[in-house]
Amino acid sequence: MPIDPREKIVLFIDGANLYATSKAIGVDIDYRRLLADFNARAYLLRANYYTALVEDQEYSSIRPLIDWLDYNGFTVVTKPAKEFTDATGRRKIKGNMDIELCVDALELAPFYDHMVLFSGDGDFTALVAALQRKGKRVTVVSTLTTSTPMISDDLRRQADFFIDVAELAKTVGRPPSTRPPVAAPVVAAETE
Repeated sequence: MPIDPREKIVLFIDGANLYATSKAIGVDIDYRRLLADFNARAYLLRANYYTALVEDQEYSSIRPLIDWLDYNGFTVVTKPAKEFTDATGRRKIKGNMDIELCVDALELAPFYDHMVLFSGDGDFTALVAALQRKGKRVTVVSTLTTSTPMISDDLRRQADFFIDVAELAKTVGRPPSTRPPVAAPVVAAETE
C-alpha cells in the first residue's frame, strides 16, 4: 500500500459500511491485527470507529465490539439511532454517522498527512476532495469484488489510493466462523 512510513496516518472507520462490506465478501475483520498492520506501515495517530446504537434495546449485540474497540486503541464515536415509520408503515432505523466522521476528519486535518477511510459511501467524495485541497493524501478501503458494488465510483476515482477489503482481509481478516456472530451495526436509512 502506498503509505510512506514517515507519514502520520489516521483511520476513519464507517462501522456499518465496513460491516456490510466484510459480510458481503465473507470475512470478519480482526481489529487487533488491523491496528497492528497500520502501526507497522506508518505512525498511526488515531483510529476512529463510527457507529449508531439503538438505545431502547435492553442489550445491544454490538456493545461487546464497541467496548472491545474502546479499550484496545480505537476512539469510538457513537450516537443514538432514531426509529421512525416510513410511508408504507414499515419500521426503520436511522443512524447515519457521516457528519460526525466528516467534522472529525476536518478538525484533525492539521495533525495528519494521510487519511485511510473505511467506507464506500459516495457521500464522502466531497470530504476526500476537501482534504486533498488541504494537501492530505486519502486512501479509501472498500470492495469491488461483490456483484453489487460496495463503493461509489465517484469516491473511488476521487481517492488517491484504493484498497480492496478482500485484499486487506488476507492480512487482517478471519473466516466468520471463528467467533460467535455479532449483530450488524445500525445501517442508516437514506431519506432524501
